[in-house]
Amino acid sequence: FSPMIDVARDPRWGRVAEGYGEDPYANGVFGAAAVKGYQGDDMSAGDKVAACLKHYVGYGASEAGRDYVYSEISGHSLWNTYLPPYEMCVEAGAATLMSSFNDISGMPGTANRYTLTEILKEKWGHDGFVVSDWNAVMQLENQGLAADGKEAARLAFNAGVEMDMVDGYYEKHLEELVSEGKVKMSLIDESVRRILRIKFRLGLFENPYVPEYTESERFLLPESMETAARMAEESMVLLKNNGILPLETQKKIAVVGPLAKNGADLLGSWCAYGRAEDVHQLYDGMVEEFSDKATVRFAEGCKTDGTDRSGFASALNLVRQSDVVVVCLGEKRGWSGENASRSSISLPEIQEELVKEMKKAGKPVVVVLVNGRPLELSRIEPLADAILEIWQPGVNGARPMAGILSGRINPSGKLCITFPYSNGQIPIYYNRHKRARGGDQGLYQDITSEPLYWFGHGLSYTSFEYGEAKASASAVKRGEKLSVEVPVTNTGSRDGMETVHWYVSDPYCTVATRPVKELKYFEKQLIKAGETKIFRFEVDPERDFSFYDKDGNRFLEAGEYHILVGDKDIKVKLE
Repeated sequence: FSPMIDVARDPRWGRVAEGYGEDPYANGVFGAAAVKGYQGDDMSAGDKVAACLKHYVGYGASEAGRDYVYSEISGHSLWNTYLPPYEMCVEAGAATLMSSFNDISGMPGTANRYTLTEILKEKWGHDGFVVSDWNAVMQLENQGLAADGKEAARLAFNAGVEMDMVDGYYEKHLEELVSEGKVKMSLIDESVRRILRIKFRLGLFENPYVPEYTESERFLLPESMETAARMAEESMVLLKNNGILPLETQKKIAVVGPLAKNGADLLGSWCAYGRAEDVHQLYDGMVEEFSDKATVRFAEGCKTDGTDRSGFASALNLVRQSDVVVVCLGEKRGWSGENASRSSISLPEIQEELVKEMKKAGKPVVVVLVNGRPLELSRIEPLADAILEIWQPGVNGARPMAGILSGRINPSGKLCITFPYSNGQIPIYYNRHKRARGGDQGLYQDITSEPLYWFGHGLSYTSFEYGEAKASASAVKRGEKLSVEVPVTNTGSRDGMETVHWYVSDPYCTVATRPVKELKYFEKQLIKAGETKIFRFEVDPERDFSFYDKDGNRFLEAGEYHILVGDKDIKVKLE
């Protein structure tokens, strides 16, 4: 039941923690990589499993961030925003998909023949199977589409859901539905064929049993822990830094906050059998990292939520005796994930007050965030000299977090989802459509209309300079391709990794409006201090300049297109 590739633009929806953010292309790239990792070239190999793309489709568009509810999705948005990652992952060979809970513009995903059969099976040629989400066939009754279980089973099965998860409605009703002629036997055969096809590819008939391993042979292995640390390191995003980081000269470091000695909440949602005692705690990571450089001391200050301020005084006293304070804030693990919608993405008031209190010491404040979704930080950000977003890094996130704070690791993560300035801006995302009026008209009158941090934001301890971007041609004909290049120089004193994002913008389209820009390619490279690397984007106009109409047909119009990278704008004419 992975990967989850729901495009999500409302951080009130708890399941943003499970996916790859707000951009269709990024979801598709990471999802396809997961598919290839899970399945490999041979799914029958002992270390491979069948991927299951979820939730097909539009689940991330649930109204107001509430889980399981209605989603109004136009044909244009369906094809250009919500379907592309699924198409990319089906092309990558995903064996199975999971139908979505949500009601898609009046037809629930579990009974949506258009998406499940006409698009997935007929248009894309997918030959695996679809499994329902948990109890989703039964929930067609809750959604008001089916009057009873038998009707729910008929609707879901005829729409293209081959496997019913948990509620047992297929087992209970399909035989009778076939005998009544309401479900064709040929469709039963086709569904069985699809399921068996995947079982054969998995080698389940030749090797129905898996080897048994002891816990010590399977879990928390050194190589696995090292991989977890590296993934956490590259995912962490330095949101703000006024120069206080890295901590290289400070001799007394105070570590404060409810997430500093808290293993359970670093695991995040869907932690299954993850154990808090196996988690490397943030405070311990700091002590180890700075063991020969500084004295590290701890005061909790307050709990994750509640109103108990009794720990403020001792924490403030500790900070006054220190050179810098690292305040570890964030969410409990159950605040993100499935059925974890929140009306506000602000941290509890007590955590915001803790930062205000620590600021009274007059010492630099570094905020470390542990959370599964974007947060509203408009009251915390002005108080912080630096903010490091570490998400919910699991069992081995403390070491890379501390390594970034010390400067041993140069941060390189970029945001895959926009952080709004306030709850009132939601939804806000980078690839929005253009406004009807310019200037200040239509903007919020009481707050900025800009988010706090855009998609793609992320700081480094070095600096990168983008040189002159060049295209292999200024004009291209349909069927031809071109390449664009940009030199990127590390102008700082530290080696660092830079992710270059390539966007396309269509300034005018006679058929439908286009977003202000659309991500089409990205690449991450290590650039050593003083070194220049060339980043290249191979442009296929049929793929990169076109879009889908409301019926899923590709449309490509002649005219001028802009390729955007860094602060560079390359104009290309399609003839």
